[in-house]
Amino acid sequence: MTTATPATPTTPTVNGRVIALAHYAGRAVLERVLTRTGNTFNQSVTLRVVAIADAPIARDKVAADVTGSLKIEESAVHTTIDELVAAKLVEEVQPDGSGLRLTPVGRDLYERVTAETNQISARIYADIPTEDLATAGRVLTLVNERANAELARM
Repeated sequence: MTTATPATPTTPTVNGRVIALAHYAGRAVLERVLTRTGNTFNQSVTLRVVAIADAPIARDKVAADVTGSLKIEESAVHTTIDELVAAKLVEEVQPDGSGLRLTPVGRDLYERVTAETNQISARIYADIPTEDLATAGRVLTLVNERANAELARM
């Protein structure tokens, strides 16, 4: 008597590798867009924090936000902010340099990159059921919260 070998699932269960592969694929797409603009990933993330602020945003708030998002040293974020200021994409609005806002050139760059990546994202997420996207969002938010809690314990 022979026993049937269970079929190997074609869709893996979500795990760190699956999440990482999706992250790095998406990041590679963004990096290609950014390469054409001459900007880096860290600059893009930092520029976004300034761009979505309703008013000039404190340099320390930008640094804290980017440090928390990218899990990099705060000094690296301050270097990135300095690069954005030197490139005239961000300007310091307080005499002591504590407040930051986008320049018109920075706003244009942010809007161009956002528009292009939105078009690409629409193609990537096309035809994925809304319910699946909502479930993935809930799961990934929970994974992020738990990973951040683990980092806090280290």
